[in-house]
Amino acid sequence: MTRRRVMGNKPYSSKTTWELLLFCLPGLVITFIYSYLPLWGVQIAFFDYNLRRGIAGSTWVGWENFERFFQSANAWNIISNTLILSVYSLAAELPLAILFALGLNALSCKRYRKAVQAVTYAPQFISTIVMCGMVTMFLSPRIGIVNTLIQTLGGESVNFLDNPAWWRHIYVWSGVWQSTGWNSLIFFAALSRVNPEHHEAAIMDGATRFQRVRYIDFPALKPIAALVLLLRCGSMMSIGYEKALALQNDLNLSVSQIISTYVYQMGLLNRDISFSTAIDLFNAAVNAVLLVLVYFVTRRLSDEPL
Repeated sequence: MTRRRVMGNKPYSSKTTWELLLFCLPGLVITFIYSYLPLWGVQIAFFDYNLRRGIAGSTWVGWENFERFFQSANAWNIISNTLILSVYSLAAELPLAILFALGLNALSCKRYRKAVQAVTYAPQFISTIVMCGMVTMFLSPRIGIVNTLIQTLGGESVNFLDNPAWWRHIYVWSGVWQSTGWNSLIFFAALSRVNPEHHEAAIMDGATRFQRVRYIDFPALKPIAALVLLLRCGSMMSIGYEKALALQNDLNLSVSQIISTYVYQMGLLNRDISFSTAIDLFNAAVNAVLLVLVYFVTRRLSDEPL
């Protein structure tokens, strides 16, 4: 007998299920090729890898590459820079994305809402290098619009990118400008699923706008926010090197040198492949531990399973 299940109002058979699973096949193949096959190269971290001799012909050194990293003078500075930058970015981007989605949801004029969405989503499609060029130009001490405004108001020109005290703020808030609109999309979609009758009943009971947001909208956002937090914590140590490298110079290196830029420098520029692989493997291990910890914490705190 053919098994039949119900999906919505339409029953479907196991044959239909296999047809639907075929749509997942390209994604599974790509994931296997680019995410699982490269795991074979992880063992390079435990070798003194020689490109000509390959893995089989290279010398086994065990934990030497890891010890070399942790015993280096700048190891803990690099790790702390990565953590501070990642936590700072998360603390700035996630709440603002939620607040922006709540603001969009409160707009009654759909035409104005669509215009705001189009304007705020657009920066997400600007490439990282172009965005860094814009930041560098705007903050230039000679021709930058920011310093021009400061000088017009009677202040002195400030070289923002050369000052370590300013670098993290520039990195994070330029990212907030670029990604807030796009990051709010998933929260706005969650709010659009809230039954309007709940708001109508709350209005009839005399609830204020703040009370409706607190007791109707926030519970709808809670599972989505927990999921986003879980995914972000799973890549806490994996900050892309492109933006940090584009805004980096010798004067701000004390705060701008993070794990990804250090791996790029040691692996591609210095061609120390074993050492850079060991650092990246440590990075992946920390991400895995953080992902598991945050998952169990959110599972305990959340009423609904993720």
